[in-house]
Amino acid sequence: MRKQILLLIGLFFISLQFINAQGSPDYNGGFKVKFNEDGSKYLRIISWAQVQANYNLDDSFDANGNQNSNLSFNLRRARVLMFAQINKDFLILTHFGLNSLTSTTLSPTGKGEGSQLFFHDVWAQYNLSKNHTVGAGLHYFNGISRLNNQSTLNMMTLDNNRQSWATIGLSDQFARHLGIFVKGKFNKFQYRLAINDALSTTLDVQVPVADGAAVYNGRSLLGSKDAGKTFAGYFDYHFLDQESNFLPYKVGTYLGGKEVFNIGAGFFLHPNGSVIDTGTTADPNIVGEDVSIFAVDAFYDKPLGDDGSALTAYAVFQSSDYGKNYLYNAYGTGSMLYGHVGYVFKGDKSKTRYQPYVSYGSHSYDASDDSRSTLGIGVNAYMSGHHSKLTLEYKNQSFGTVDSNVISLQAMIYL
Repeated sequence: MRKQILLLIGLFFISLQFINAQGSPDYNGGFKVKFNEDGSKYLRIISWAQVQANYNLDDSFDANGNQNSNLSFNLRRARVLMFAQINKDFLILTHFGLNSLTSTTLSPTGKGEGSQLFFHDVWAQYNLSKNHTVGAGLHYFNGISRLNNQSTLNMMTLDNNRQSWATIGLSDQFARHLGIFVKGKFNKFQYRLAINDALSTTLDVQVPVADGAAVYNGRSLLGSKDAGKTFAGYFDYHFLDQESNFLPYKVGTYLGGKEVFNIGAGFFLHPNGSVIDTGTTADPNIVGEDVSIFAVDAFYDKPLGDDGSALTAYAVFQSSDYGKNYLYNAYGTGSMLYGHVGYVFKGDKSKTRYQPYVSYGSHSYDASDDSRSTLGIGVNAYMSGHHSKLTLEYKNQSFGTVDSNVISLQAMIYL
């Protein structure tokens, strides 16, 4: 086991030497097809891949009692995003790809469910004025918090805090809802609001039992009239440099490229999204439970001088009500406090830069006397900013009798 851990760490540093020796291109905004001379009519294409090697420090066994391999590989994300404007008043965006392709989701001919590409986003939007926009489709203009709107291109930690993507597969398709949104800004105040259709078939396949906990399946059991709509919003005030709200994806770290300090607050509401059984085993009575999630957060990113050093910090408090004693996988009725902080060491911005970081989350649930805790310790190596990055992270998650420890090495390139 020790040899395999050392191998992962060794690969991390060997890869740094190899990639740094090849040099890094200047992307100049990436691949953009211009349809006129000034570039106001264009097609922008972005592609990225994140590949991981994960070493589980805890032994596990399959259904036949055979020990699973501690080392595994994961195509964490493979995506293509395209957006185009032929008129300044409207835009169309398309985003497709796959996630978490592993040995258990691969299929012999590539036709299995886990091997398939699917649409993450497809929406059209129209500018009502210079600073205000309305749009509709399968979109990512979410509520709750910054991390519920997190871009996967420029996260500081290896991956997003899972509990912050608070409705994945419960009311949405992979953190995207189908509906209508408005977004915009008033000076330093930005907003996004959405009304959406709820998913009719959720990942929560639990069956409500008499006097039992809530089940997040209200749309299916109560129908679209009573449980078919969700409502979301996020608002943030930008005290220093203003961030772009052209697209919904929030930046994880600017590596000192901006001086940003934002305070935000958001919500998600799904009337009758969950259900409980108030009857008996012989005579069930299914009634709806409103789902309501609220959060406040703060984001800070600042260069610490002209030497390339920079600080990134984030903190969020989230209150989640999924219904009576709800607890499913990482999600449950209760509260969460999460934060992370990272520091970019000084150095030449044209060469490899290093950013150690730490993250910690504490999650309490009404249904359990135990709290879930997550701890991440890692380091990023940026060969060309976020365009070419290696991340090495140790992650511990503890909840009840479960205590998992994983070391991951991830390579990411996006163009």
